[in-house]
Amino acid sequence: MKKQYFFVSDLHGNVSKYEKLFLQIERNKPRAVFFGGDLLPAGLNYRANSKAIPVNFVDGFLAPSFKALKQKLNDQYPDVFIILGNDDPRQEEARFLAHEKEGLWHFMHMKKVPLDDYMVYGYGMVPPTPFLLKDWERYDVSRYVDPGCVHPTEGYRTVEPDCDVEFATIKSDLNTLVGNDDLSNAIFLFHTPPYKTMLDRAGLDGVMVDHVPVDVHVGSIAVKEFIDERKPMLTLHGHIHESSGITGQWKEKISKTIACSAAYEGVGLALVRFSNPCLMSAERLIL
Repeated sequence: MKKQYFFVSDLHGNVSKYEKLFLQIERNKPRAVFFGGDLLPAGLNYRANSKAIPVNFVDGFLAPSFKALKQKLNDQYPDVFIILGNDDPRQEEARFLAHEKEGLWHFMHMKKVPLDDYMVYGYGMVPPTPFLLKDWERYDVSRYVDPGCVHPTEGYRTVEPDCDVEFATIKSDLNTLVGNDDLSNAIFLFHTPPYKTMLDRAGLDGVMVDHVPVDVHVGSIAVKEFIDERKPMLTLHGHIHESSGITGQWKEKISKTIACSAAYEGVGLALVRFSNPCLMSAERLIL
């Protein structure tokens, strides 16, 4: 019997979408569930505003919901793999790590964890964006920043950076994460999509910054090069909500790799469901 796997991303604290997901997990009992970042209420709530009332979404909703699900499913509770995204305040990472110790999930940024015959890798950083929250942003392959974007050395952070931001890149992080590993059975959980693919197309047509046209592809060059060169089995992405609406595609084959996105701009929950080894037969349900 083939094992079933779920992938979601960019839920942005939407309780209705989470409840739909929990119902599907309870009914279908997947082997694993992957969360591709931007999971919490909008990061704008956390940015440099000392008068803002903090919303404890992790301890107040997420962790109790997973605990209740674990009690219902017992030994059929899935392995849960989580990264955060560029709209998630990194100050919440400590809460995810605390609940990881309770066995609720694996917090995966810059980590690898075995899953049956596979190895799961996680990486949450994205290339520079126009937004000001910089907890989960890195330079891509160099210190070049697209017109209209804000350097990772600027903007706001909710915690101190874990590196020298001026010189850190997504490319160097990925090399550190994987080393010389054989990636033929690897599942990568990214927030950013790969550059110039069907998964990173933003709705920026006709936008100009200082008389320069903005690139409508906003994914990571480093991630695209990594996929081309290292050929992991499966990569999972989010971040660019409107991409599938523009391109008509939410999955793409890149060399030997199947790349899927669960980012979605509609009101429903986009649930990507797949089984191995039938990755090309993955389906996206809108619930």
